Amino acid sequence: MRLKICGLALASLALTACTEPGTGTGPEAGFVQTLPETVIAMAGPNQDLTAVRVEPDGCLWYRHKGVVETTMLPLRTGEGRPICTRAAAPQG
Repeated sequence: MRLKICGLALASLALTACTEPGTGTGPEAGFVQTLPETVIAMAGPNQDLTAVRVEPDGCLWYRHKGVVETTMLPLRTGEGRPICTRAAAPQG
């Protein structure tokens, strides 16, 4: 568990230092141009890593193109945990 927390902390530093949000107003606006290798390694399968953005809460969301609609979904690890640039606030 401690290793995963350290990994998320390193990923957040790498994400803030190495990514460039897309510019402009087109359909690709706001997407991260280059994801750090640590985020790519943590991400679970079957997620579109070519269209990822950082939401105001600090979590990463990816574009999912479904049969009926295209929507943004939270980027998750292989274990199903959301990938965020900062730790979530404690509950309770």
